[in-house]
Amino acid sequence: MSLFMDVHTLEGGVSAADVAEAHKKDLETQGKFGVSYLRYWVDESAGKIFCLVEAENAEAANTVHREAHGLVADEIYPVSEHS
Repeated sequence: MSLFMDVHTLEGGVSAADVAEAHKKDLETQGKFGVSYLRYWVDESAGKIFCLVEAENAEAANTVHREAHGLVADEIYPVSEHS
């Protein structure tokens, strides 16, 4: 499994409550694709959402979003964790 950071940009901003609901749907859907959405961050005024996901590949991560709520990422980056 690999780590990915995906980025969504929504015109006009986004509410943290709406993102929390979408994340809940991701968690309900992820198991059948072998994906694990770990954390997310929101910039409400800029309409930016960042999701940290563990998946076999970027397409599997985006498939969860597509099936769960339809809001696929605009960009997906492979990342590695460091401290």
